[in-house]
Amino acid sequence: MNFKDTLDKNPIFGIVAKSAKAVGFDTYLVGGFVRDLLLERPSKDIDIVCVGSGIVLAEDVAKRGGNLPCNTFKSFGTAMVKFDEYEVEFVGARKESYRRESRKPIVEDGTLEDDQNRRDFTINALAISLNEDNYGDLVDPFGGVDDLKKKNIITPLEPNITFSDDPLRMMRAIRFASQLTFDIDPDTFDAITENKERIEIVSKERIMDELNKIILSPLPSYGFKLLFTSGLLKLIFPEMQNLYGVERRDGKGHKDNFYHTLKVLDNVAEKSDDLWLRWAAILHDIAKPPTKRFNSKVGWTFHGHEDKGARMVPGIFKRMKLPLNDKMKFVQKLVKLHLRPIALVKKEVTDSAVRRLLFEAGDDIDALMLLCRADITSKDGNKVKRYLSNFDYVETRLEAVEESDKVRNFQPVITGELIMNTFEIKPSKEVGQIKAIVREAILDGKIKNTMEEALPFMIQSGIELGLTPIKDNKE
Repeated sequence: MNFKDTLDKNPIFGIVAKSAKAVGFDTYLVGGFVRDLLLERPSKDIDIVCVGSGIVLAEDVAKRGGNLPCNTFKSFGTAMVKFDEYEVEFVGARKESYRRESRKPIVEDGTLEDDQNRRDFTINALAISLNEDNYGDLVDPFGGVDDLKKKNIITPLEPNITFSDDPLRMMRAIRFASQLTFDIDPDTFDAITENKERIEIVSKERIMDELNKIILSPLPSYGFKLLFTSGLLKLIFPEMQNLYGVERRDGKGHKDNFYHTLKVLDNVAEKSDDLWLRWAAILHDIAKPPTKRFNSKVGWTFHGHEDKGARMVPGIFKRMKLPLNDKMKFVQKLVKLHLRPIALVKKEVTDSAVRRLLFEAGDDIDALMLLCRADITSKDGNKVKRYLSNFDYVETRLEAVEESDKVRNFQPVITGELIMNTFEIKPSKEVGQIKAIVREAILDGKIKNTMEEALPFMIQSGIELGLTPIKDNKE
């Protein structure tokens, strides 16, 4: 199998081939780019392996390509060259050995065969020659092409050794299966199950990088089911594992919140590629296990799971090394509010309730409504249709109130500074009390958010708290 014609379409490969000849290193295109080329998937990351110094080859490529940007990493023996929208990484062929207590390998110079032996899966152990005598030839020692055709994830060497040496490969196996909708070879999957505890030597950051890629895959539930079945989920994300199972008492059961969550996640994935909206789907019911109670009259309840879930979000993000910034706050907000829209389906619901939801959700109202629609997972088609119709009504009400009151992310015209100047007071609890009273009055529709209506209301509120406005003193 030869890819010369394909390589010729991208000038970077011709430049690398000329540099390889000039420096005298056998050189190959390897890894994910080759895999994606065969799968006809776009890829911007190009990995080049040479039997020699990757840094020397990269520096020659950068010079030959017209002084292309080149970053070298001498401690790792690698270099990165930027070519148009492509990032081309260069490394010397190597062989690796591992110590039991670490996934960091002992690295030695090696041959192309050594380099392919150290690859995680057969579909990633493919190489294409960039050498003059066999330019474009595919080098496939482990049958990676057949495994691509079979949609099969399998290690090139004995899987227990592969996963014990570098336990992150267990996450990568599931990630590739989820991204590509491939199967994992039975022996390879058994080895994941047997070596799952080895994941504990891998940093949280590396684990989360793979988990986020699983979450962003087209059908993320597939990856989570593999994590669950292998036993990895319990080790890396116990809160989600705890959602699994149905408890019955007096003939009454509840739905399996693990599989419900996966369905919600898939529903969101159909509509949005937003990683953090997908995280909100994963965590929206995360507090159901600790809030589960049995009532003999109504059965199982999960009262307050939205509030407790929102309080759990920062701790989960911190432990899993996820960002503790606006991304976390976005997820936390959606978890806290995910039950609110369903309460607005009643015809008699007040504009005040709609106004408050708009105020609390702000610019995230559309994401919240998408999550709420995704949360409808009943097998009863008529019930789903009825709930979706209810949400259509809610969105109509939201649009009408927003058009009328412009309450989304509104800022009251009454500020703390104005309150302090009006009553000639310093920062105090009274300032906060008056601000809250004014805000509630606006949200309740008692006054409009204009100085004309809000200022007299503020002054009266202050007087009722025992304060005296400066203007009245002067009069």
